[in-house]
Amino acid sequence: MLAAVWSGRIVSESTLSTRINAARSAIGDSGEKQRLLRTAHGKGIRFVGAVREAEGTVRKLAAIFAADVEGYSRLMGEDEVGTLRRLTGCRAILDERIAAYRGRIFGSAGDSVVADFASAVDAVQCAVAVQEALAGEERLRFRIGVHVSDVIVQGENLFGDGVNIAARLEALAEPGGICISGTVRDQIGTKLPVTFTDLGEQQVKNIAQPIRAYRIGGASATAVTAPALPLPDKPSIAVLPFQNLSGDPEQEYFADGIVEEIITALSHYPSLFVIARNSSFTYKGRAVDVKQVGRELGVRYALEGSVRKAGNRVRVTAQLVEAEAGNHVWAERYDRDLPDIFALQDEITQAVTIAVAPAIAGAEQRRAMRKPRESLDAWAAYQRGLWHFGKVTADDNALAQKFFQQAIDLDPSFVGSYTGLAYAYRRAAGVFGTQNLADAEDLAEALVRRAVALDPDDAEARTYFGKQLMRRGDFAGALAEIEAALAISPNLADAHGALGGVLTRSGHPKEGRIALEKCIRLDPHNPNNHLQLLDITISYYLACEYDAAVEAAQHGIRTYPNHSNQYRWLAAALGQTGRIKEAKEVLDKAIAIAPAAFDMFVRRRVPWHRPEDHAHMVEGLRKAGWED
Repeated sequence: MLAAVWSGRIVSESTLSTRINAARSAIGDSGEKQRLLRTAHGKGIRFVGAVREAEGTVRKLAAIFAADVEGYSRLMGEDEVGTLRRLTGCRAILDERIAAYRGRIFGSAGDSVVADFASAVDAVQCAVAVQEALAGEERLRFRIGVHVSDVIVQGENLFGDGVNIAARLEALAEPGGICISGTVRDQIGTKLPVTFTDLGEQQVKNIAQPIRAYRIGGASATAVTAPALPLPDKPSIAVLPFQNLSGDPEQEYFADGIVEEIITALSHYPSLFVIARNSSFTYKGRAVDVKQVGRELGVRYALEGSVRKAGNRVRVTAQLVEAEAGNHVWAERYDRDLPDIFALQDEITQAVTIAVAPAIAGAEQRRAMRKPRESLDAWAAYQRGLWHFGKVTADDNALAQKFFQQAIDLDPSFVGSYTGLAYAYRRAAGVFGTQNLADAEDLAEALVRRAVALDPDDAEARTYFGKQLMRRGDFAGALAEIEAALAISPNLADAHGALGGVLTRSGHPKEGRIALEKCIRLDPHNPNNHLQLLDITISYYLACEYDAAVEAAQHGIRTYPNHSNQYRWLAAALGQTGRIKEAKEVLDKAIAIAPAAFDMFVRRRVPWHRPEDHAHMVEGLRKAGWED
């Protein structure tokens, strides 16, 4: 059986037969397939099926990349000029990405592109990069298939079943998605941070044997598909980053700010389980599969949307999706002047809550969840500060300080700016070493005290103040502040983490561990979860559950291998279990990674470690071989 690419497209058998007969007429009816192959090449026909090979045929192994637009003919019928304009922009992105990943286009017509790469890794990296770059395109959704196979080389063209299979895989892909063969999956292994969904054996047209197919996920996903998290016993939701459709990269912070305000507002509802911002934003810039989001975050619903800002007008669209089935539950569009932005956020929050939790529809509406801010400029400066703070670099942290201070200068009653600036000071000293630690602690405490005084109902400010009191050794004061924060915002992950830290260090390690595990469950992708994992290790150790402490520390080290504190507690736990040789090796590593930190925590005692807990830790370290 023959299959072919005619002017860059796989054609059907009937179409192929018609065009072969036309080609035969043009070159004479010799009946020789090889002669037809050579001559038809000049007529726009490239055979990729079973052809008789001439002597000296050149073959090579190649990764074939096939892409086209879902529903292209329909889109052309609806808006030919607009579709062609969009396609031109998309093709520029496609061509640039293919070249960037060392690919070569050898077939192109209309909306389709066929390219070859030297490796499966390059081809899949390119496919992911293309889909991420085109994620903001609302109408033209490309499907991409990738297969690795031995192919025939004829000049600049490639022939063989490999090209045909790549096209069939592309047809199996979802709009905006990628489908690869089992051969590609095997060659990638764990080389790329992507997820795979096994689609099983697929029988595709014109290919005798079934093809093992896999759907591929985004670039920031884990290398192995994670097990689905169990759903909570109440409505659960993740608010995904909204797309910025303003065409201005500087407005990215504005779209991010809209999402954060919705998350904050939804977190005030005790009847909802709300995933925190840090985890939701791991999906930013990715072509999102809502079903996958539901599995990875353990939520029943996901809120998606977009923000388009032009002058003093903003349009926000939002849609609520049931993650497991992919069903749309609710959708709305809001057109507002910017001065109405806070009312807009309240409206979205109210509508979403009613949609996902009908049981609380009659409950008292909490529309005044925060103090209205008098100046949009101050709010915008604060959002810019958050955007830079999320980048976690020294330069971005300095910019975050600048914008938080600008917001304070513009509106001294704006509570969030004080808390943001306090966090930025602490990070400058504790992470980047760009400020003195003692000075940063004093500045941060003064800022957060001011924030709490301005608005005692700000849960984040109360949480930060609780952490600061704990660092001073005031456990009772810290507990009071954090409990107040949780009364205000029951789903605030950071408050649960702070509660766990205080309980663990104040003689209640088992209760502390429950709070720490809830923090991680509410915000499973938070890059700061290494602090929660460390406190879980400490909670087991202080409860004298040394084997569990060893297991928890090893898990923390696998996740964050350079966190010296985990090695210190692991050494102590191993010492307590009598695994002295292993304990000594871990102890040496703890000291080597951060000798100054070891000195501060062991030879001295930090205020947030009770004397008896410090002595308990030192006992384990001495059993591990440490000598003062």
